Amino acid sequence: MHPAPSVILFTVLSGTGYGMLFLLGYGAATRLLPPDMRFGIAAFAMAIVFITVGLLASLFHLGHPERAWRALSQWRSSWLSREGLLAVATYLPTAPFAIAWSFFGLNAGIPAVSGAIAGLLAAATVFATSKIYATLKPIQQWHNSWVTPGYLVIALMSGALWLNVLLQWRGLSRPTIAFIAAGAAAVGLAIKICYWRSIDTTPARSTPESATGLGAIGRVRLLESPHTQDNYLLREMGYRVARKHSWRLRRIALSFGFFVPCVLAGLTAAFTGKLATWTALAAALSAGLGILVERWLFFAEARHTVTLYYGHRNS
Repeated sequence: MHPAPSVILFTVLSGTGYGMLFLLGYGAATRLLPPDMRFGIAAFAMAIVFITVGLLASLFHLGHPERAWRALSQWRSSWLSREGLLAVATYLPTAPFAIAWSFFGLNAGIPAVSGAIAGLLAAATVFATSKIYATLKPIQQWHNSWVTPGYLVIALMSGALWLNVLLQWRGLSRPTIAFIAAGAAAVGLAIKICYWRSIDTTPARSTPESATGLGAIGRVRLLESPHTQDNYLLREMGYRVARKHSWRLRRIALSFGFFVPCVLAGLTAAFTGKLATWTALAAALSAGLGILVERWLFFAEARHTVTLYYGHRNS
Protein backbone atom coordinates (compact mmCIF):
# COMPACT_ATOMS: atom_id res chain seq x y z
CA MET A 1 0.00 0.00 0.00
CA HIS A 2 1.09 3.57 -0.61
CA PRO A 3 2.52 4.90 2.70
CA ALA A 4 0.69 8.25 2.79
CA PRO A 5 2.40 10.73 5.17
CA SER A 6 -0.97 12.00 6.43
CA VAL A 7 -2.07 8.56 7.64
CA ILE A 8 1.34 7.83 9.14
CA LEU A 9 1.23 11.10 11.11
CA PHE A 10 -2.33 10.38 12.15
CA THR A 11 -1.60 6.96 13.62
CA VAL A 12 1.65 8.02 15.30
CA LEU A 13 0.52 11.36 16.77
CA SER A 14 -3.01 10.39 17.78
CA GLY A 15 -1.75 7.10 19.23
CA THR A 16 0.74 8.98 21.39
CA GLY A 17 -1.90 11.44 22.55
CA TYR A 18 -4.40 8.73 23.40
CA GLY A 19 -1.70 6.81 25.23
CA MET A 20 -0.96 9.88 27.35
CA LEU A 21 -4.65 10.45 28.03
CA PHE A 22 -5.14 6.83 29.08
CA LEU A 23 -2.26 7.07 31.55
CA LEU A 24 -3.48 10.40 32.89
CA GLY A 25 -6.84 8.80 33.62
CA TYR A 26 -5.18 5.74 35.12
CA GLY A 27 -2.78 7.89 37.14
CA ALA A 28 -5.63 9.95 38.58
CA ALA A 29 -7.77 6.92 39.42
CA THR A 30 -4.90 5.18 41.22
CA ARG A 31 -3.42 8.36 42.76
CA LEU A 32 -0.20 7.58 40.93
CA LEU A 33 0.15 11.02 39.37
CA PRO A 34 0.33 14.15 41.54
CA PRO A 35 -2.24 16.99 41.13
CA ASP A 36 0.50 19.39 40.03
CA MET A 37 -1.09 22.15 37.96
CA ARG A 38 1.93 22.91 35.75
CA PHE A 39 2.35 19.24 35.00
CA GLY A 40 -1.37 19.00 34.25
CA ILE A 41 -1.29 21.96 31.86
CA ALA A 42 1.73 20.59 30.00
CA ALA A 43 0.45 16.99 29.89
CA PHE A 44 -3.06 17.80 28.70
CA ALA A 45 -1.83 20.39 26.22
CA MET A 46 0.60 17.89 24.71
CA ALA A 47 -1.94 15.05 24.63
CA ILE A 48 -4.71 17.15 23.09
CA VAL A 49 -2.36 18.68 20.52
CA PHE A 50 -1.09 15.24 19.51
CA ILE A 51 -4.64 13.90 19.21
CA THR A 52 -6.06 16.91 17.35
CA VAL A 53 -3.16 17.32 14.91
CA GLY A 54 -3.26 13.60 14.22
CA LEU A 55 -6.99 13.63 13.52
CA LEU A 56 -6.67 16.68 11.27
CA ALA A 57 -3.78 15.04 9.39
CA SER A 58 -5.99 12.05 8.61
CA LEU A 59 -8.42 14.32 6.73
CA PHE A 60 -5.78 15.14 4.13
CA HIS A 61 -5.91 11.54 2.89
CA LEU A 62 -9.58 11.91 2.00
CA GLY A 63 -10.67 12.90 -1.49
CA HIS A 64 -13.36 15.17 -0.02
CA PRO A 65 -12.43 16.12 3.58
CA GLU A 66 -15.57 18.28 3.84
CA ARG A 67 -17.65 15.11 3.69
CA ALA A 68 -15.81 13.33 6.51
CA TRP A 69 -18.71 13.87 8.90
CA ARG A 70 -20.86 11.53 6.79
CA ALA A 71 -18.67 8.59 7.75
CA LEU A 72 -19.86 8.90 11.35
CA SER A 73 -23.30 7.58 10.39
CA GLN A 74 -22.00 4.11 9.45
CA TRP A 75 -21.04 3.02 12.96
CA ARG A 76 -23.07 -0.20 12.75
CA SER A 77 -20.79 -1.70 10.11
CA SER A 78 -17.67 0.46 9.85
CA TRP A 79 -14.72 0.55 12.23
CA LEU A 80 -13.72 3.85 10.62
CA SER A 81 -17.05 5.33 11.68
CA ARG A 82 -16.71 3.88 15.19
CA GLU A 83 -13.22 5.34 15.44
CA GLY A 84 -14.54 8.78 14.48
CA LEU A 85 -17.36 8.67 17.00
CA LEU A 86 -15.05 7.48 19.78
CA ALA A 87 -12.52 10.20 18.91
CA VAL A 88 -15.19 12.89 19.22
CA ALA A 89 -16.64 11.34 22.39
CA THR A 90 -13.22 11.29 24.06
CA TYR A 91 -13.09 15.09 24.09
CA LEU A 92 -16.22 15.32 26.26
CA PRO A 93 -14.93 13.78 29.54
CA THR A 94 -11.42 15.05 28.82
CA ALA A 95 -12.50 18.71 29.06
CA PRO A 96 -13.67 18.72 32.71
CA PHE A 97 -10.85 16.36 33.69
CA ALA A 98 -8.23 18.67 32.19
CA ILE A 99 -9.78 21.84 33.64
CA ALA A 100 -10.02 20.42 37.16
CA TRP A 101 -6.43 19.19 37.12
CA SER A 102 -4.76 22.07 35.28
CA PHE A 103 -6.51 25.04 36.91
CA PHE A 104 -7.65 23.75 40.30
CA GLY A 105 -5.09 21.07 41.11
CA LEU A 106 -7.77 18.39 41.42
CA ASN A 107 -7.40 14.88 40.01
CA ALA A 108 -9.38 12.89 42.58
CA GLY A 109 -13.09 12.32 43.15
CA ILE A 110 -15.35 13.43 40.29
CA PRO A 111 -12.40 14.59 38.12
CA ALA A 112 -10.89 11.13 38.52
CA VAL A 113 -14.16 9.57 37.29
CA SER A 114 -14.06 11.84 34.22
CA GLY A 115 -10.44 10.85 33.74
CA ALA A 116 -11.21 7.16 33.93
CA ILE A 117 -13.94 7.54 31.30
CA ALA A 118 -11.62 9.60 29.09
CA GLY A 119 -8.89 6.98 29.46
CA LEU A 120 -11.21 4.13 28.50
CA LEU A 121 -12.49 6.05 25.48
CA ALA A 122 -8.90 6.82 24.45
CA ALA A 123 -8.02 3.12 24.58
CA ALA A 124 -11.20 2.26 22.68
CA THR A 125 -10.32 4.78 19.97
CA VAL A 126 -6.89 3.21 19.41
CA PHE A 127 -8.53 -0.22 19.38
CA ALA A 128 -10.98 0.97 16.71
CA THR A 129 -8.13 2.42 14.65
CA SER A 130 -6.34 -0.92 14.70
CA LYS A 131 -9.50 -2.78 13.69
CA ILE A 132 -9.83 -0.61 10.57
CA TYR A 133 -6.76 -2.43 9.27
CA ALA A 134 -7.02 -5.78 11.06
CA THR A 135 -10.44 -6.53 9.55
CA LEU A 136 -9.41 -5.94 5.92
CA LYS A 137 -9.22 -9.49 4.56
CA PRO A 138 -7.94 -8.47 1.08
CA ILE A 139 -4.69 -7.26 2.72
CA GLN A 140 -3.06 -10.27 4.35
CA GLN A 141 -0.36 -8.24 6.11
CA TRP A 142 -3.07 -6.31 7.98
CA HIS A 143 -5.56 -9.12 8.53
CA ASN A 144 -3.24 -10.38 11.25
CA SER A 145 -3.74 -11.14 14.94
CA TRP A 146 -0.67 -9.08 15.92
CA VAL A 147 -1.93 -5.78 14.48
CA THR A 148 -4.30 -4.77 17.29
CA PRO A 149 -1.93 -5.64 20.18
CA GLY A 150 0.80 -3.73 18.35
CA TYR A 151 -1.28 -0.56 18.04
CA LEU A 152 -2.33 -0.67 21.69
CA VAL A 153 1.15 -1.34 23.08
CA ILE A 154 2.81 1.29 20.90
CA ALA A 155 0.27 3.91 22.02
CA LEU A 156 0.86 2.99 25.66
CA MET A 157 4.64 3.10 25.23
CA SER A 158 4.64 6.44 23.40
CA GLY A 159 2.29 8.04 25.91
CA ALA A 160 4.28 6.77 28.89
CA LEU A 161 7.56 8.00 27.43
CA TRP A 162 6.28 11.57 27.00
CA LEU A 163 4.60 11.59 30.41
CA ASN A 164 7.92 10.47 31.85
CA VAL A 165 9.60 13.44 30.18
CA LEU A 166 7.13 15.88 31.74
CA LEU A 167 7.37 14.26 35.18
CA GLN A 168 11.16 14.43 35.13
CA TRP A 169 11.01 18.05 33.93
CA ARG A 170 8.81 18.98 36.90
CA GLY A 171 10.95 17.02 39.35
CA LEU A 172 8.03 14.65 40.01
CA SER A 173 9.75 11.40 39.15
CA ARG A 174 7.43 8.40 39.14
CA PRO A 175 9.39 5.18 38.55
CA THR A 176 6.13 3.35 37.81
CA ILE A 177 5.58 5.45 34.65
CA ALA A 178 9.18 4.84 33.56
CA PHE A 179 8.76 1.10 34.11
CA ILE A 180 5.45 1.11 32.21
CA ALA A 181 7.26 2.76 29.30
CA ALA A 182 10.16 0.30 29.46
CA GLY A 183 7.85 -2.69 29.81
CA ALA A 184 5.63 -1.57 26.93
CA ALA A 185 8.74 -1.08 24.77
CA ALA A 186 9.92 -4.61 25.55
CA VAL A 187 6.48 -6.08 24.77
CA GLY A 188 6.25 -3.96 21.62
CA LEU A 189 9.62 -5.28 20.47
CA ALA A 190 8.40 -8.86 20.87
CA ILE A 191 5.10 -8.12 19.11
CA LYS A 192 6.77 -6.54 16.08
CA ILE A 193 9.19 -9.45 15.75
CA CYS A 194 6.26 -11.88 15.88
CA TYR A 195 4.27 -9.75 13.42
CA TRP A 196 7.05 -9.61 10.85
CA ARG A 197 7.78 -13.30 11.26
CA SER A 198 4.09 -14.00 10.70
CA ILE A 199 3.76 -11.99 7.48
CA ASP A 200 7.05 -13.41 6.16
CA THR A 201 6.18 -17.07 6.74
CA THR A 202 2.40 -17.24 6.25
CA PRO A 203 1.57 -18.42 2.71
CA ALA A 204 -0.57 -16.07 0.64
CA ARG A 205 -4.28 -16.90 0.87
CA SER A 206 -4.91 -15.67 -2.68
CA THR A 207 -2.69 -16.44 -5.65
CA PRO A 208 -3.10 -16.29 -9.45
CA GLU A 209 -3.47 -20.07 -9.33
CA SER A 210 -6.33 -20.00 -6.79
CA ALA A 211 -8.03 -17.08 -8.57
CA THR A 212 -8.03 -18.78 -11.97
CA GLY A 213 -8.43 -22.37 -10.78
CA LEU A 214 -5.46 -23.36 -12.93
CA GLY A 215 -3.11 -24.30 -10.12
CA ALA A 216 -3.24 -27.99 -11.07
CA ILE A 217 -1.65 -27.17 -14.41
CA GLY A 218 1.25 -25.18 -13.00
CA ARG A 219 2.36 -21.68 -12.14
CA VAL A 220 0.14 -18.97 -13.64
CA ARG A 221 1.90 -15.91 -15.01
CA LEU A 222 0.73 -12.70 -16.65
CA LEU A 223 0.87 -12.73 -20.43
CA GLU A 224 0.12 -9.05 -20.98
CA SER A 225 -0.50 -6.14 -18.63
CA PRO A 226 -4.15 -4.98 -18.44
CA HIS A 227 -3.01 -1.34 -18.70
CA THR A 228 -0.38 0.43 -20.75
CA GLN A 229 0.35 3.01 -18.03
CA ASP A 230 0.16 3.56 -14.30
CA ASN A 231 -3.25 3.97 -12.69
CA TYR A 232 -4.81 4.72 -9.30
CA LEU A 233 -4.91 1.11 -8.13
CA LEU A 234 -1.23 0.58 -8.81
CA ARG A 235 -0.27 3.87 -7.17
CA GLU A 236 -2.29 3.23 -4.01
CA MET A 237 -2.23 -0.56 -3.66
CA GLY A 238 0.74 -1.69 -5.72
CA TYR A 239 3.54 -0.01 -3.77
CA ARG A 240 6.59 -2.25 -3.49
CA VAL A 241 9.56 -1.99 -1.17
CA ALA A 242 12.75 -3.97 -1.87
CA ARG A 243 13.32 -6.77 0.66
CA LYS A 244 16.86 -5.60 1.45
CA HIS A 245 15.52 -2.12 2.27
CA SER A 246 12.70 -3.65 4.28
CA TRP A 247 15.12 -5.62 6.47
CA ARG A 248 17.28 -2.55 7.04
CA LEU A 249 14.29 -0.42 8.01
CA ARG A 250 12.99 -3.14 10.29
CA ARG A 251 16.26 -3.11 12.22
CA ILE A 252 16.06 0.68 12.52
CA ALA A 253 12.47 0.45 13.78
CA LEU A 254 13.28 -2.25 16.33
CA SER A 255 16.40 -0.47 17.56
CA PHE A 256 15.20 3.12 17.80
CA GLY A 257 11.52 2.40 18.30
CA PHE A 258 11.75 -0.18 21.06
CA PHE A 259 15.20 -1.29 22.26
CA VAL A 260 16.75 2.14 22.89
CA PRO A 261 13.61 3.57 24.56
CA CYS A 262 13.35 0.46 26.75
CA VAL A 263 16.89 0.87 28.05
CA LEU A 264 16.74 4.67 28.45
CA ALA A 265 13.32 4.65 30.13
CA GLY A 266 14.61 2.11 32.63
CA LEU A 267 17.65 4.27 33.33
CA THR A 268 15.54 7.34 34.12
CA ALA A 269 14.19 5.51 37.18
CA ALA A 270 17.74 5.48 38.55
CA PHE A 271 18.75 9.01 37.51
CA THR A 272 17.80 12.35 39.04
CA GLY A 273 17.74 15.99 37.99
CA LYS A 274 18.63 17.14 34.49
CA LEU A 275 20.28 13.84 33.64
CA ALA A 276 16.97 12.04 34.16
CA THR A 277 15.12 14.67 32.12
CA TRP A 278 17.48 14.49 29.16
CA THR A 279 17.53 10.70 29.28
CA ALA A 280 13.73 10.59 29.27
CA LEU A 281 13.62 13.05 26.36
CA ALA A 282 16.14 10.97 24.39
CA ALA A 283 13.98 7.89 24.96
CA ALA A 284 10.84 9.65 23.71
CA LEU A 285 12.54 11.12 20.63
CA SER A 286 14.15 7.79 19.76
CA ALA A 287 10.77 6.06 20.01
CA GLY A 288 9.17 8.72 17.81
CA LEU A 289 11.75 8.17 15.08
CA GLY A 290 11.51 4.40 15.30
CA ILE A 291 7.71 4.34 15.28
CA LEU A 292 7.59 6.58 12.21
CA VAL A 293 9.75 4.01 10.41
CA GLU A 294 7.66 1.14 11.79
CA ARG A 295 4.43 2.75 10.65
CA TRP A 296 5.87 3.51 7.19
CA LEU A 297 6.73 -0.18 6.86
CA PHE A 298 3.28 -1.17 8.08
CA PHE A 299 1.80 0.46 4.99
CA ALA A 300 4.64 -0.10 2.51
CA GLU A 301 4.82 -3.86 3.12
CA ALA A 302 1.07 -4.38 2.79
CA ARG A 303 -0.11 -5.75 -0.55
CA HIS A 304 -3.74 -5.73 -1.68
CA THR A 305 -5.12 -8.81 -3.41
CA VAL A 306 -6.12 -6.66 -6.41
CA THR A 307 -2.44 -6.42 -7.40
CA LEU A 308 -2.63 -10.07 -8.52
CA TYR A 309 -4.54 -8.76 -11.53
CA TYR A 310 -1.43 -6.83 -12.53
CA GLY A 311 0.96 -9.73 -12.21
CA HIS A 312 2.18 -9.05 -8.68
CA ARG A 313 2.45 -11.92 -6.22
CA ASN A 314 1.57 -11.49 -2.53
CA SER A 315 3.79 -14.31 -1.36
